[in-house]
This record gives sequence, structure tokens and C-alpha cells, in this order.
Amino acid sequence: MGKVVVAEATARQGAAFVLGAVAALTVVMLVQYRAPAAGLSRARTPGHFSGLRSSSDDQHHRPNGTTARAHVHQAPPVAGGPGRDDGHHLHRPANATTIAKPNSTSTHAAPSHLSSTHRRRQKGPKVESPEFRGLAAAVARAAMDDRTVIITCVNQAWAAPGSLLDLFLESFRIGDGTARLLPHMLVVAMDPGAHARCLAVHQHCYHYTIPGINIDFAAHKYFLSKDYLELVWSKLKLQRRILELGYGFLFTDVDIMWLRDPFKHVTAYADMTVSSDVYFGDPDNLDNFPNTGFFHVKPNARTIAMTKLWHGARGKYPGANEQPVFNMMKKRMVKKLGLRVQYLDPVYVGGFCRYGKDLGKIVTMHANCCVGIDNKIRDLKGVLDDWKNYTRLPHWEKHRAKWTVPGACIRAEKQA
Repeated sequence: MGKVVVAEATARQGAAFVLGAVAALTVVMLVQYRAPAAGLSRARTPGHFSGLRSSSDDQHHRPNGTTARAHVHQAPPVAGGPGRDDGHHLHRPANATTIAKPNSTSTHAAPSHLSSTHRRRQKGPKVESPEFRGLAAAVARAAMDDRTVIITCVNQAWAAPGSLLDLFLESFRIGDGTARLLPHMLVVAMDPGAHARCLAVHQHCYHYTIPGINIDFAAHKYFLSKDYLELVWSKLKLQRRILELGYGFLFTDVDIMWLRDPFKHVTAYADMTVSSDVYFGDPDNLDNFPNTGFFHVKPNARTIAMTKLWHGARGKYPGANEQPVFNMMKKRMVKKLGLRVQYLDPVYVGGFCRYGKDLGKIVTMHANCCVGIDNKIRDLKGVLDDWKNYTRLPHWEKHRAKWTVPGACIRAEKQA
């Protein structure tokens, strides 16, 4: 009987020891399991969570079990966007999304050994090249809500009092619905004299200086002269830069009178919408002859590539200005880049080469097919006089209005 009691006591002691050991082991395992779980829950607070996968470099340097994405950095602004002001100042956009701030217990300074990609993100915006210094800010001030800007280029001869710039700006003021477009016009001055004159008569002016080119852009440039070619090809470089900044543009020569809103004739389909000297009745017909004195371009990869190819072809066609070079390259660029080009009907976007006779339809009038600034000024004054007479007529008489023949330009063309 005594032996039985001793055996039972021994068995109870053994069972108690086993149960105690199991309980202690369970406690140890639970403690080891909960520690990383708590760290994981901290890493997934709203201030930390990211659907993007961390790089292997970031994963290697996770202090205290949190992800490297626990640091909140302001993304660098898109070039020329709302956060960029000529490469010198950053402004937070009014509609910027605010990222939730992590708890103070889990924030810490960014370690110096972060990946090179992360370090690059922390750098400020690049300073613009001297050639385009101030362009981003100037375009941003003039651009419409959809990031489109109207641009024209002048030198001192074209900007002088009583010259083409005065006629150009007057057409906006007396046109039908065009005065509201003036605040979105950026006048690019090619020399200090033109810039000073622009500042006296217009809201948005930009002085375009070209480092390394010793040319006096102020004087009148004869068609296809060396200085003239440098002037027109330089405009193309500036247009490309505007696209790279993320803005679309409607470029207009300063010898074009704006009588109605041309944006109503720019389609959403086209990457480039261009006026034409020779038009065969179909806006999609690539055999139409373009006039690059008036064209609209959207900012995208295709159009940026187009302007690079276009400007890069200058050396292949020495002595040619940008318009015939584009005409020779257009089909190749459409095929290679998938570029979508459409032409504007001269009935609406006309010129002295060819224009619609109906003043009830005309949108712009270009003094093309005309040699000599004095001849252009004389006949463009006639265009504005015809428009003023048209607007004074009662509506039942407007269909009788006609254009005055651009006589000075026709005589100059015959003499040439």
C-alpha cells in the first residue's frame, strides 16, 4: 500500500514538471512571435504604407523593423509644372495631395547610406540652361488652364512703334472673342530693343538670348539671308523647350491678324494642327503644303521627338528655312513616330497666298506670299480696315463685305 502511494506521488510530481515546462516554453514562443508582429503593424500605419515594392537596397537598411518608405519626401516637381519657377524656387501646388505624417515614435532622420536612387530624389530641381533661363516662369504665367500658351517672336524692326507688333495686338483687341486670349500670349523678343518695346505694350514678354551666336537680331532680316535662317531655326529650339516643359503651344507669326478664336478649329485628334499654303480640301491629306507660321502642337513624346528630328535635319538642307524642311520630312515623321498631323482650311485660317472671301468665316489672315516689311504693314492695315467696316455693318448687309486686294504685296511679288 505504501509503495502505491509513493508511486502516485512520484507520477504527480513528474506530470507537474512536464506541464510547467510546456507552459514556460509556450510563454517564450509567444514573446518571440509578438515582437516582429508589433513592428509590422507599426510599418503599416497610414503614414508608412506603400503599394510599391521597396528596392533591395532599401530593404537591407530597415532600422527597427520599419520599411525605408517610412520617410516622407516631397516628390520633385515636373519640369515647368506648378512647383517649378525657373529652376530657382519651389512652390507647393494648391491642389497637392497631403501625405499622412507618421507617428513621432517611428520617424527618424534619413540615413546617409540610402540607395543612389533615393539620394537623387532628395536633390532640388536642375537649374535651366542659360539659353532658356526664365522661360519656365514666363510660360507658366501666360499659360491657360490646360497648359497651352500662344507664342510669337519679334525683333526690334517688327516691334517698333507702328510696325507689325502693334497691328498684331490691335487685331486681338478688335477681333470677335480674341481680346480674352491676349493674357495668354507670350511675346518672345529676340533682342533687347524688342524686349523693351514689348514691355511697354504687352503683359507677357520674354527675352530669348542665344549663347555663342553673335548676330544682331534687331535689324530687318531679308528672306533666306543667313541671319534670317538663324532666327527662324532658333524659334524651333524654343518651341521644343516649351514642349519639354510640359506645355502645348499655338505659334503664330507676328504678321498674322487674329479676327476670331482659332482654337475652335484645332481638333483633339491631332498632335500637330498646321495652316496651309496649298490645300486640297482634306485636312488629313499629307500632300497639303504646310505653313509653319501658324501651328498648334500638343506636348507629348511624339511631338518632342518630331521637333528634335526637324531641327536635326537643318544640316541636310543648307540654305532652307524650317518650313520646306518640315514639308520634306512630314511623311517620314508620321510613319516613324506615329505623328498625327492635320491641316487648317484656308477658308478659315487664310493668308495672302490663298484665303476665303467670306468675312463671316475668316479666323486669321496671314501676310504670306509677301516680301518686305513695309508692304506687309500697308496691306495688313487694309485687312484691319476691312474687318472694322465688316463689324459696323448690320447683320443683313454683312454678306456683301469683301476684302481689299493686298496690292502692295502683289506688286512686290510681281517685281520679285
